[in-house]
Amino acid sequence: MSAEATEKPYGRTHPFPSHIKLNRRLNPGSDKDTRHLELDLVGSGLTYEVGESLAVHASNDPALVDEILRAIGATGDELVPAASKGKPPLPLRDALSREYLITQPTPKFLRAIVERANAAPLLKELLHSDRKHDLDQYLWGMEVIDFLLQHHSIRFTPEDFVGLLSKLQPRLYSISSSLKAFPDEVHLTVDVVRYESNGRIRSGVCSSFLAERANDRPVPVFISPSKFRMPEDGRVPMIMVGPGTGIAPFRAFLQERKALGAKGKSWLFFGSQKERCDYFYREEFDQLQAEGYLTKMSCAFSRDQEHKIYVQHRMLENAAELWKWIDGEGAHFFVCGDAKRMAKDVDAALNKIVQEQGGTDAEKASAYVEKMKAEKRYKRDVY
Repeated sequence: MSAEATEKPYGRTHPFPSHIKLNRRLNPGSDKDTRHLELDLVGSGLTYEVGESLAVHASNDPALVDEILRAIGATGDELVPAASKGKPPLPLRDALSREYLITQPTPKFLRAIVERANAAPLLKELLHSDRKHDLDQYLWGMEVIDFLLQHHSIRFTPEDFVGLLSKLQPRLYSISSSLKAFPDEVHLTVDVVRYESNGRIRSGVCSSFLAERANDRPVPVFISPSKFRMPEDGRVPMIMVGPGTGIAPFRAFLQERKALGAKGKSWLFFGSQKERCDYFYREEFDQLQAEGYLTKMSCAFSRDQEHKIYVQHRMLENAAELWKWIDGEGAHFFVCGDAKRMAKDVDAALNKIVQEQGGTDAEKASAYVEKMKAEKRYKRDVY
């Protein structure tokens, strides 16, 4: 390697080849598999602020790569174009392993199936622009390999095949550590995606890579900046809502405040399924409470009683005190986690608290919440 290459700073176009120092399951006995991962940054020159994300370049499952090669009748040695412009051609096996997304079928791939297979009239109908919702439902749990096996008479040349795929993009994970607390390390809190559909076990590309395939190989990473930042003034109160892996940045926030000796009030809302096995980092949070860096912890374990309890219910139960923190003490309000349901429910609960505790109507409550956003007192990191 040239001196120029070794001196090039690590970043998006030149990720750092980290390695996993610790891969620990956080919830033994749970229906879910959530991992705490510690990655080494020694020699990288990479730094990060709490609230930022780590981008991980995963490689695909070798068993799935082999199955696709068999399905298209290729050896894997054939040279094909790289997914990134300017890169030289590379063997098909390497391309399918590192360059291309080989799970999710692209519209281009689906159109190619329709054009080459006479037995796909339903798919042809669903590709019309006004059937997007129906197409999404049809494709749930379906991957590229399913179509190749269903239509095994279709033959693609290796070059044609990769031309129908999209580029394998890095996956972003909220960082769950403070560099001040853990120099030369970066921690992640990751749900391992696994489910069954059409008689096959499916896995999330990056989560399964980190959990199962990355322990003995380099993990290319870079830091992804974010505006999801805690208050610069360590005296400002923080309200943090982070169910599941949404806890990640708030673990980092609290580590940062402890490292700085900042004891501004902090209130953490955490939610998961069962307290017995899904209370992530419990001992750490107990310690932070004992030391005065975490003022209050409100937990919602949805499966521990007949009726499901979520973080928004805990917010509403504590409405008067939350309003005092927000309106009386100028607390910053943070939300991290699921965008589809949780973040919307938390936002609705916040609006309700502002309306009822502030003695105002829905329109003025909404304006109050919007003002919080404009003042950067209400921030969300949702996905």
